[in-house]
Amino acid sequence: MSHDVVFDPYHPQVTPLLVVISGPSGVGKDSLVERIKSRGAQFHFVVTATSRPPRPGERHGVDYFFVSPEEFTTMIENDELLEYAVVYGQHKGVPKQQIREAFASGKDVVMRLDVQGAATIKSLIPEAVLVFLSAASEEELLERLRKRRTESDVQLQRRIETARQEMKQLEEFDYVITNGQCQLDVAADQVLGLIEAEHHRVHQRRVDLK
Repeated sequence: MSHDVVFDPYHPQVTPLLVVISGPSGVGKDSLVERIKSRGAQFHFVVTATSRPPRPGERHGVDYFFVSPEEFTTMIENDELLEYAVVYGQHKGVPKQQIREAFASGKDVVMRLDVQGAATIKSLIPEAVLVFLSAASEEELLERLRKRRTESDVQLQRRIETARQEMKQLEEFDYVITNGQCQLDVAADQVLGLIEAEHHRVHQRRVDLK
């Protein structure tokens, strides 16, 4: 059954969107979200909970909620997470409460997730807008991962193999955007443009968060 809301041009009431930015590791999801934030977009950007340790420069409560594996387990038991998964041996999950509060204030919600997490959100919330972020080529993606210098050669190869499998899930998404080298502003413009276009749909999406 469709949950679309028909747009009334005489009495426009735009419904908040749940936008998921996803794609392979190293494609630039975090950088894209930061660039959108710098534009002053009035969205709520979901802060994901993770059991992995912070990378240099990452801040608790801003980039991620860094929690222990035990704390993460407690969040699962208390049904505090919209979705969660184990990614490369580390837990990641999306707390529900911040999304409810954002919707209550009429704000669009933007979250960045791995491809596995995006698929889970789509199954739970079919009205979510899924955006697949891609590098210009596999070679470019590999070079970005190397420049991070956070993985061993074995881990790098594992991530590339995972990326190849994730690319096969492209058809499950609503939009695809290429984040080419030195093209971050272009990618940000495209994301902002598609969100604006979604708000002008005749049949608007309505998210029912359980």
